[in-house]
Amino acid sequence: MKKIIAVIGTLCTLHLTPTSAETLRLDAGGASSVTGILPQAIAQYTAREDINLEVILGQTLTKSIMKVGANRLDASLVPPPAFSAMRNGTGPYAEQAEAARKLAGEVRALTGLPGSTYHAIAWADSGIEDWDDVRGKRVFVGPPAGAANMQIIGMIEVASGLKPESDYEAIRAPWNIAIQGFQDGQYDVLVTSAPIGQQSINELSLQREIRILGIPKSVTGTDQWREYKDKAYMTSSVIPANTYAGQVNGDQNILTGSNIMYLAVNRNMADDVAYRFTKAYWQNIDAIKASNALLGDTNTADPFAGVNAPLHPGAVKYYREAGIEIPQQLLTDR
Repeated sequence: MKKIIAVIGTLCTLHLTPTSAETLRLDAGGASSVTGILPQAIAQYTAREDINLEVILGQTLTKSIMKVGANRLDASLVPPPAFSAMRNGTGPYAEQAEAARKLAGEVRALTGLPGSTYHAIAWADSGIEDWDDVRGKRVFVGPPAGAANMQIIGMIEVASGLKPESDYEAIRAPWNIAIQGFQDGQYDVLVTSAPIGQQSINELSLQREIRILGIPKSVTGTDQWREYKDKAYMTSSVIPANTYAGQVNGDQNILTGSNIMYLAVNRNMADDVAYRFTKAYWQNIDAIKASNALLGDTNTADPFAGVNAPLHPGAVKYYREAGIEIPQQLLTDR
């Protein structure tokens, strides 16, 4: 028996990573969203910086940020509106406002990250051809505790003037049952967060033709649209014509919104680890985007887009070495 144990121990040792490597757990979004795909792509390159990144998919990120603040989780993707609510003790944090505000002070950002694009989908034969036809209908608006439903509800209101409950029934449920619920007829319009060209949406359109509702061009130049984007941390996005095979209005470019995320850690993470984590992302950004066709068009021009938590000193070190100017409001002593 001792010999067997010794042999197993020897074999395992051969596959161990260097003892200097850090293992970090990172909470991410759904497996088919940019918030799930991108962290998995990043993990391939953090290993080169001796960081083993364990990506946990399908997490409720509003809860994950609290874990990061409590130092019970190494890192998480963060929806900026959720962090604003956490810092103010409002929204999903209202019942634990004092703890949320305290833990928000322990959160530090590494980099902004692109998010997914909102697709407002109706069946082509449902009679829904524009936003006016949504009145009185059931609309899926994202998970109940997430930041997405605030963004989606705001986008619908800016695009159409429609408000939840008075003009339509807002259905809140987890992302992982969204498409199935739509297929089962639980709601008339599915507003889902997905990369442009997502295969699951294409498969949906091939089973039964769909129509994607967009934001009217007349809205996008208004103060209301600009204020909404600033408040909800959104950017404008275009779903190009001919993206989905079974889309009846597929000959049109559909204007819509995309959310923004950022990568956050606890302020007590070692500076060198935060530095290497940030470096692994930005020094390999082109390869990361090329690793998956769904990441190719994501906007990575601004490292600080959507970031509303102070930067970790390790990240600050990387940006200064890279000659990237840092907004003053993101700097802190720790």
